[in-house]
Amino acid sequence: MSAHTPSSPKNQLRHRFFESLGSPEQMLQLFSAWPGVAFFAKDNEFRIVAANRAFWERLGCRSEDDLIGQDDFTLFPLRLAENFRRDDTEVLATGQAKLKIIELFFNRQGLPDWFVTNKYPVHDASGKPCGIIGTVEGYGDRGPALPSDGQLDAAVGWIRSHFREPISISDLAKVSGLSSRHFHRRFGEVFGVGPQTFLVKTRVQAACEALRQGRDSIADIATDCGFYDQSSFTSHFRRHMGVTPRRYREGTTAPLH
Repeated sequence: MSAHTPSSPKNQLRHRFFESLGSPEQMLQLFSAWPGVAFFAKDNEFRIVAANRAFWERLGCRSEDDLIGQDDFTLFPLRLAENFRRDDTEVLATGQAKLKIIELFFNRQGLPDWFVTNKYPVHDASGKPCGIIGTVEGYGDRGPALPSDGQLDAAVGWIRSHFREPISISDLAKVSGLSSRHFHRRFGEVFGVGPQTFLVKTRVQAACEALRQGRDSIADIATDCGFYDQSSFTSHFRRHMGVTPRRYREGTTAPLH
């Protein structure tokens, strides 16, 4: 008899284990106990139905109850919410996990930072996708979430250290020891975005911190963060954050409290 049939010894062992947990809530507690990992669950209408402390604290909430029933469009700037919803829709439509998504997410200080997100479909008794569970982990603390790649890590380190300066793809390829074509393809495969997008988002991340914590003019912040001019800065910032730099500075995108 196949090991995949319901009555096989292996599946009986598996079934007894999950029955012993007593309730789905206990399984959620097991998932949410991962150290350093923010955990969430959404239903098929993309509403949050569960989250661990690491997740709701990162959004400035007082408890999990503050998040239940909300969706990304009530919690995040428009552009970020659109990106999250696109990935969620794909997971539900295909029934396939979407892993190692490198994206901007809010850290505990309310500033966008790089995070690694994994999203998995939840299936009902008939096997139909009925929700999503996900994990969010800081890029710098990613551990096994994203395999270390010495060549690409060198390029990422260069971006983080030199993003205020002009950087070309050929510069990054040279740092990585790869041809420009091979580097661009490999970077996209690993990170899910091209190196130029990663560079722009890193500059946007730095600009967010400068807008929140400093009083320099928007034009000065634009050039200090590596953008060509204020117009270019505003265009990129609005594309990635959903609002202009001025509105962001005014606090219109602060995480929920």
